[in-house]
Amino acid sequence: MGRKRIHADAPPKQIRCAIYTRKSTEEGLQQDFNTLDAQRESGESYVASQKAEGWVCLPDRYDDGGYTGGNMERPALQRLMADIDAGRIDCVVVYKVDRLSRSLMDFSRMMEAFDGHKVSFVSVTQHFNTTHSMGRLTLNILLSFAQFEREIISERTRDKIAAARRKGKWMGGKPLLGYDLLVTPGGCKLIVNEDEAARVRAIFELYLEYERIAPVLQELDRREWRTKAWTTRKGTPCGGKPFDKVTLFRLLTNPIYLGKVRHRENLYDGEHDAIVNEALWRRVQAVLQRNGRTGGGAVKNKYGALLKGLLRCVPCDCAMVHSTSSKGPKRYRYYVCTKAQKRGWYTCPSKSVPAGELERFVVDQIRGIGSDPSVLAETIRQVRTQSQKAIAELEREKNTLERDVTRKSNALKQQLAARADANGSDVAGRRDELRRLETRLTGVRERQVALSRELVDEREVVQALSLFDPVWDSLTPHEQARIVRLLVERVDYDGDSSSVAVTFRPTGIKALAEEAENAA
Repeated sequence: MGRKRIHADAPPKQIRCAIYTRKSTEEGLQQDFNTLDAQRESGESYVASQKAEGWVCLPDRYDDGGYTGGNMERPALQRLMADIDAGRIDCVVVYKVDRLSRSLMDFSRMMEAFDGHKVSFVSVTQHFNTTHSMGRLTLNILLSFAQFEREIISERTRDKIAAARRKGKWMGGKPLLGYDLLVTPGGCKLIVNEDEAARVRAIFELYLEYERIAPVLQELDRREWRTKAWTTRKGTPCGGKPFDKVTLFRLLTNPIYLGKVRHRENLYDGEHDAIVNEALWRRVQAVLQRNGRTGGGAVKNKYGALLKGLLRCVPCDCAMVHSTSSKGPKRYRYYVCTKAQKRGWYTCPSKSVPAGELERFVVDQIRGIGSDPSVLAETIRQVRTQSQKAIAELEREKNTLERDVTRKSNALKQQLAARADANGSDVAGRRDELRRLETRLTGVRERQVALSRELVDEREVVQALSLFDPVWDSLTPHEQARIVRLLVERVDYDGDSSSVAVTFRPTGIKALAEEAENAA
């Protein structure tokens, strides 16, 4: 008899399984056992149940915490796809289909990649087999509902944000200079930080003074003012950096400081208090809009319009721009209300005014300051009021710095007294901070003294304007426009009453007097 051969069963082929987990938000991920751990534990249990089929769980973790399933911009998913391309994975295991993706298009691409590398796909809680047509149909149906759920959640979130904005609620974001966050059961509220609010108002005033971003940045650097400093929930310090063009522009255009909240193109009254008043806000926005194309650089003034960028229509509260028209060889110049241009002449009582007449009136007003005692007194009062306002802002800043210096100095003294607890590097850091504050305080005091010295008196006004009249007609149109901009901050024209109001710059007459003295 021949021998009967007995064949032992061949061991099953090993199937290398990668478990992918995902959570849309970071909430709860700091816990010892979070939802990513729960998803992985379910995946490991399922793989263990298939041990007889040769399934083994790879030790690498593919966890995406805080990433949406609406796209593929996820680091762990990118690593997973790279390992599939490298041939290191035979099966992808997830807790639910929507953990891998909530986008039908993205999921189709991933399934195509899986099929190309002969990688199977398993959902622990939704049983189907992707190797059969019915399994693929079931999978696509499940994914379609996952995408539908994502879109519904997005719509609900957008509606919730819109409703909250309409009620004036602050819906989160980076903390803002001038405000502190008050955490309540109903959410976070903005509370005015008086020290920072004084700085915000001063920044708005500085922009009105210089009318350009660059010199304001230089002044902020000189004062060593920084953006809002804050600490994340994880204890990471953020902010506290020097201003740049972007951060300064965002501050100047943020309606939060006006007591408003923005949703798309609409503004709503906010629950928080305003830091800047509406008049200051509108003036800053007008200058920003005027400087929009040039960044605050010198604007071309082809016809030497004296009041270009200075003239405003009082009834419409908007700018009046220089315009020209021709009739034969003769050219006529006008200042036209921008609202009348855009909305129609019937919307504005001012409409337009001949440029030459209005310019002569303003120049005559400047000339008449020195000869009319009442006008001279009002001009000096107006200029001194504006200068004193700037001095008051510096006084508030000085008081804040003095409090900071006192607090830091006392803390350093207490640390030095307790020598056992004193750390050398910590003491050096406190001393550097104290020196920096003292340097800033010295600069503010010097600026305050300088502004006090710049307060004009009657003698300086008369001296400056006595030199204005003789040389005026000899100046070129561009030089005349420069002198007017040096002296005048704004000109308000009211078409209803045909009245003109001239507002002088705080240090304009002083600057003109110095120019005249240097020229002499």
